[in-house]
Amino acid sequence: MSNSKTAIYALTAKGADLARKIALATGADSFVLKRYAEESDIPFAGFTSLISNNFSVYDSHIFIMASGIVVRAIATHLKSKDSDPAVVVLDQEGEFVISLVSGHLGGANELARMIADQIGATAVITTATDCAGVPSIDLLARSNGLVIGDIGIIKHVNAALLDGERVGVYDPEFFIDLNDFDEFFYRVSSVEDLTDLRCSVCVDWRVHSLPERVLKLYPKCLRLGVGCRRGVPAEEINALVIAILTEQRIAGQSIASMGTIDAKNDEVGMLEFARQMNFKIKFFSADELEEMKGTTPSELVIKHMGVGSVCEAAAMKQSGGNNLIVPKKKSARVTMSLAKDVRIRGA
Repeated sequence: MSNSKTAIYALTAKGADLARKIALATGADSFVLKRYAEESDIPFAGFTSLISNNFSVYDSHIFIMASGIVVRAIATHLKSKDSDPAVVVLDQEGEFVISLVSGHLGGANELARMIADQIGATAVITTATDCAGVPSIDLLARSNGLVIGDIGIIKHVNAALLDGERVGVYDPEFFIDLNDFDEFFYRVSSVEDLTDLRCSVCVDWRVHSLPERVLKLYPKCLRLGVGCRRGVPAEEINALVIAILTEQRIAGQSIASMGTIDAKNDEVGMLEFARQMNFKIKFFSADELEEMKGTTPSELVIKHMGVGSVCEAAAMKQSGGNNLIVPKKKSARVTMSLAKDVRIRGA
């Protein structure tokens, strides 16, 4: 299978022609019923089995066929709105492009509009916020690179917006850009100001005790530095990291990456921990880590690694400056530190 993130499916000759036109413009993989397939297509015979194999592989699916066929084919594969791929349906004449599944988070609305522009069709968007012309908080979160805490709370925020209410937002470091949305949101100066509101939004890397209807959005702004002795299992690294995050009331969802010294690039426990947490891991040379000032040097680390600091220096190296929020913490065989990204961004 190719590296394309989008798949197109056609069951008729006319649908196949439209699929090739869209595939040419988007770089998508074009799956066409075998009897209508050409050299540029991927032929198939069994539609149901094809969808079973493809549904979780591609980020977006474009179906040129009746929507009822699509609904029945994808129904058993749908899981949740924060993980389902975008699903768009077209008629074979290319008159309408329907955003069917994952309109916001999956990008189906955006995809439907893009295809409609390309082929001169009408995009059919049914999500309430789009129809009412109000911003959707999940789309705002996505466009600002924020991680959604409890996706179930999105409906409460969007419902308030649809009712014409302005929604309070606590965002002390201005991670979400609301400059064009004064009609819909207002900023509050204290997290306590969110307590008595119908619903509200908290944008922060810190953990707060908040009412149930506060939507928590986490900026990916923290960098984890880790050091460990040889042979330490992933569970031991995880135990220290979770303990410190809990103690310091810091959201793990805000960790964007982790780093360590390049001598650990084959450390099984370290690699497994990064895989389990879905962290991109960055390896730095001793010279690169030695460049970072303001660390707490360790004689033991100097002896074994040739550098005064691993975890603090690796955290700061990723963050772009001396911005430690958690200096070195350690257990028997693991060290960790957290730094916050240096940002040049104002209100």
